[in-house]
Amino acid sequence: MSEAGAARRKPKGRLAGLAAMALGCCASAAGAWIHVGRAGGAPIVATATALQPATAGLVLGTSARVGDGHPNAFFAARMEAAALLFASGKAEYLIVSGNRELGGRAAGGYDEPSDMRDALIALGVPPERIYRDYAGFHTLDSVPRAHEVFGQTRVIVVSQRYQTERALFLAAANGLAFQGLEAEDVPLRYAIKTRLREIGSRLAAEYYAFAGSRARYGGPTIRVGVDPPN
Repeated sequence: MSEAGAARRKPKGRLAGLAAMALGCCASAAGAWIHVGRAGGAPIVATATALQPATAGLVLGTSARVGDGHPNAFFAARMEAAALLFASGKAEYLIVSGNRELGGRAAGGYDEPSDMRDALIALGVPPERIYRDYAGFHTLDSVPRAHEVFGQTRVIVVSQRYQTERALFLAAANGLAFQGLEAEDVPLRYAIKTRLREIGSRLAAEYYAFAGSRARYGGPTIRVGVDPPN
């Protein structure tokens, strides 16, 4: 084969290799999305009346406001669903699990659990029924901490369906019988970045489940219903 012919074949071979890699990545992402969505083992319901009673609901965190300062629709819907869950009597307590910067509000920083607590109190949930988990940096942390720190084996996860599916998947991987309450979703046109991030989150969830996920951040045991809320 002439040098010119070999040169023409190299770009085609590289393109074919890149195409194969892209297809492989797409197949992995699709497989993770489907597997995580189906492997949680418990149904996700839209109304609290369809749930079995549990000691606590686990409300997964997000910021109260988006980057431009407007209220976050994901946050508002989760708080409304959590307040309805408590009002239904299906959960005696709520654990609000989210991210907090070092020092939290006292240092003028970001504090998802405190923002969630304030929103729930405004919606009628008594403050003595709300526990804050300050180390729920990701769902990978919130789910095992509900068991390892807060001592719960059966909780009701509250979030939008995409995240609740992932939480139930992680719970099942840890032998925990969690249920899911679906908060109202946000129209796709406002949540494209969130959906794209979810692909990576599901791949990470599969890895942690395979590796035997435990809480990355420990802490003293908090007995829900016995120890006073923090």
